[in-house]
Amino acid sequence: MKFKVVEKFVSVNGEGPLSGQLVVFIRFAGCNLHCSYCDTTWANKKDVSYDFMTSSDIYKYIKSTGIHNVTLTGGEPLLQEGLVELLDILSIDSALHVEIETNGSVLLDKFLCIDNPPSFTLDYKLPGSNMEDKMDLNNYKYLSYKDTVKFVAGSMEDLQKSKYIIDKYELSNKTNVYISPVFGQIDLEDIVEYMKDNKMNGVNLQMQLHKIIWDPNKRGV
Repeated sequence: MKFKVVEKFVSVNGEGPLSGQLVVFIRFAGCNLHCSYCDTTWANKKDVSYDFMTSSDIYKYIKSTGIHNVTLTGGEPLLQEGLVELLDILSIDSALHVEIETNGSVLLDKFLCIDNPPSFTLDYKLPGSNMEDKMDLNNYKYLSYKDTVKFVAGSMEDLQKSKYIIDKYELSNKTNVYISPVFGQIDLEDIVEYMKDNKMNGVNLQMQLHKIIWDPNKRGV
């Protein structure tokens, strides 16, 4: 099975529990959603340039970097045909920590059947994304403390909905929970004040480190 890989590079993880640590990014082409704030729309275009890589090619590249953290991203990685085969190969190597960034619209169950499943960073698309109706809420029963749910908020309405979902599914009691700002649309102070006002214990505010270190539109970082 060959994958359409639009980017592969080493950088620091910009988000989540491993924020600031070195990671190998593998970015696949294509996504089933069209979020209003998407910063990788170029990777989802039909005419995007890519390299065909097999599972073996991807594993060899990862090992060649000497970096142990691996993030599979996109696009939407869970739409990639043959992904279970790749995960099987990566799972055999106990030195690797594999994370999948997924948009929340694809059910996780079939990707948990391998011996050493990856961790998932699962988005909940808030109202401002225009994609909220695509969320598969059955995913929350599969989450554990090694996973993460991410809310990207751009307005007070988004923050209110994030709290509703966190409370309804008791997410802060079962997994890592992060709120990120839509870059340039909401003040960080407003998010902090909302968290304080609503006693949002166990919820983390995060900023995308790569957009602070480099130009927000720069690729390969």
